[in-house]
Amino acid sequence: MKSKHKKGAKRAAARKAAAEKVAAEKVAAEKVASKRNNKKKASLRREAAKRRNSTTSELIQWLIAILVAFIIALFVDNFLIVNAQIPSGSMENTIMTGDRVVGNRLSYLTKDPERYDVIIFKYPDDESQLFIKRIIGLPGETVEIRDGHIYIDGSSEPLEDVETKEYMVGNYGPYTVPEGCYFVMGDNRNDSKDSRYWINPYVSKDKILGKAVFRYWPITEMKTIK
Repeated sequence: MKSKHKKGAKRAAARKAAAEKVAAEKVAAEKVASKRNNKKKASLRREAAKRRNSTTSELIQWLIAILVAFIIALFVDNFLIVNAQIPSGSMENTIMTGDRVVGNRLSYLTKDPERYDVIIFKYPDDESQLFIKRIIGLPGETVEIRDGHIYIDGSSEPLEDVETKEYMVGNYGPYTVPEGCYFVMGDNRNDSKDSRYWINPYVSKDKILGKAVFRYWPITEMKTIK
């Protein structure tokens, strides 16, 4: 009986040991699986964080690029060029209503404006508006318009304006242009509100924003301005 009892005890002990081994292996397997899951989760978190950082970095780069482009555009628009849209037909047929032109702000840094230059300037009677006209009278000159022709300093010969030959209706002047100022007119002489009609007839050099050099709109009519 004792022998049978001992054998039964051994078998029970063996079963218990086997069960404990199975349980231990199961726990070990669960720990390994848990570690793998944790590593996988950590890897996913790192990848997600990396993607977020990459997106944030890309966004920052775009914002920096936009800011730099804005600063460059602001600098160019304020110090190198002036943009203007033509609101009326006063410069036809050189520049038409609705055209867009670019002026060079640097044109008069080292030299004075010349006769027949087309300039963009602050309108003397309302400096919030930009006007574009052609220079006719230079500082110190006397401009007179008789029988549709322009005369300078009392000359008996009319000014030969090869760019704008349109015959004008009416007599105007004389206008004595102050130093540092200019007498300007539109190329569409009979339909241009210019120095002949303004309260303040002359454009001061420091109010000239630039020389009109290029028409860029409409695209099909792009050309240099003369």
